[in-house]
Amino acid sequence: MRSKTAATGRFLLTVALGSAGGWVMWHLHLPLAWLLGAMIATGLGALLGAPVSMPAFARPPMTAIIGAMLGTSFSPAIFEHAGLWLVSLGGLAVFIAVAGASVYAYFRFVAGFDHPTAFFSAMPGGLVEMVTLGAERGGDEKMIALIHAARIFLVVLSLPFLVQVATGITLDRNGADYVALASVNLEDFLWFCTAIVIGVGAGAVLRLPARYLLGPMLLSAIMHLAGLTEFVLPSVALGLAQVVIGATIGCRFAMASPRTIMKAVGLSIGSTVLLLCVSLAFAAGLSHLTGDRFIALVLAYSPGGVAEMSLIALSLGIEVPFVVLHHIARVFLVVAGSAAVFRLAGRGRQG
Repeated sequence: MRSKTAATGRFLLTVALGSAGGWVMWHLHLPLAWLLGAMIATGLGALLGAPVSMPAFARPPMTAIIGAMLGTSFSPAIFEHAGLWLVSLGGLAVFIAVAGASVYAYFRFVAGFDHPTAFFSAMPGGLVEMVTLGAERGGDEKMIALIHAARIFLVVLSLPFLVQVATGITLDRNGADYVALASVNLEDFLWFCTAIVIGVGAGAVLRLPARYLLGPMLLSAIMHLAGLTEFVLPSVALGLAQVVIGATIGCRFAMASPRTIMKAVGLSIGSTVLLLCVSLAFAAGLSHLTGDRFIALVLAYSPGGVAEMSLIALSLGIEVPFVVLHHIARVFLVVAGSAAVFRLAGRGRQG
């Protein structure tokens, strides 16, 4: 009973801390205020030893809310460039190879990591899978986890500002246009709940990757494309979802000493710069080759979280399906191919 009370207290503290961070960034008119504010506040809390904690059950429903909201952006017009998507999807395998090799060299020869830790820390995606695979192959499990957490943290933190500098477009601090709670009627609420409940269930049955995001997103998209509903998500619900997701990212630094956290973040600054440089280079090359929009390709190739990158895309009016599809493909390729590549690399080292 005491442990449940303590866990509840940590959860409430984390939500309060994340909400306070979001509130501060909201009043400073910074982009994606609730997401980035919660992420920064809880990350600093973890660094300072605060008992921040986000239970595993908290993120999935919030991710489903964001998925249903992303589905509202679907329209027939977004598929006009679908033929060009094949080119950028084909470039993902090359991108992963170049980015992974560059960051591996950095972790191996600059950071001084052992081979398994450097390899699985360098892979641009699949935090849980890379930690598991790395630990099974003799890597430093805690360091791999912290490096990936820091990568996501730094990419999500820096990219909105980089996009604003590159485009001159101010990202909305909500992540979407403001929608008052009072403007949502009962019918819209029921359609929204249907998209979430049935979407999550369908995602589980179909074994979709990131099913809590993709299931509701696809069902919401079908509803909107078919003209069944035009529901939109009230901003208060979206803000809460961003607080929980941002706090989840920040809480990944908990249970580690401040010195270890600072080491991981310090090393990840260098690796994140490398990753973003490779992402920008590929985006520029593919934009020149296909004539597709440069910023859309930057978001598609940036190694951040799919929900977070999709929110930035939504703020900029960029095709959300394009960004989502590339991130799902990137994570799939990393997870599916990393173990085989590691095994081949091991044989080469032995040879």
